[in-house]
Amino acid sequence: MTNIAIALSEFNNKVSEGLLSGCKKALLDKGVNGRNISGLRGPGAFELPAAAAKLAQYKDIDGVIALGAVIRGETDHYHYISQAVAQGLMQVTLHSTVPVMFGVLTCPTVELAIVRSEPQSRKNKGYEVGIATMEMLNQ
Repeated sequence: MTNIAIALSEFNNKVSEGLLSGCKKALLDKGVNGRNISGLRGPGAFELPAAAAKLAQYKDIDGVIALGAVIRGETDHYHYISQAVAQGLMQVTLHSTVPVMFGVLTCPTVELAIVRSEPQSRKNKGYEVGIATMEMLNQ
């Protein structure tokens, strides 16, 4: 029985929910029971490393997936948040005993983020990270 925890950013909600939908579909396609998929929602992508670290500490969790989107705006904020999230999740990964997977979009436009998060799209990055998680667990 595989238990997967998902840390989800609620900022850019339409994109995040699309990623979540794709991710859950991939996990179900790979045989994970829907009751064995849990999650923790946070306000934004910046909070994902802390949420992922918390989830990775639970002894019954086999893998953690961080999902969210950072979309470029009119200021440099995008660069700082993208870098902080990537570095934060890398630190969690290096100190975790379970796989911690990066499913955070960093896109220059909302339109590109939507294309990569459409629930039924073959380009859904949430689906891709769900598949990658199961591949990591089956090694």
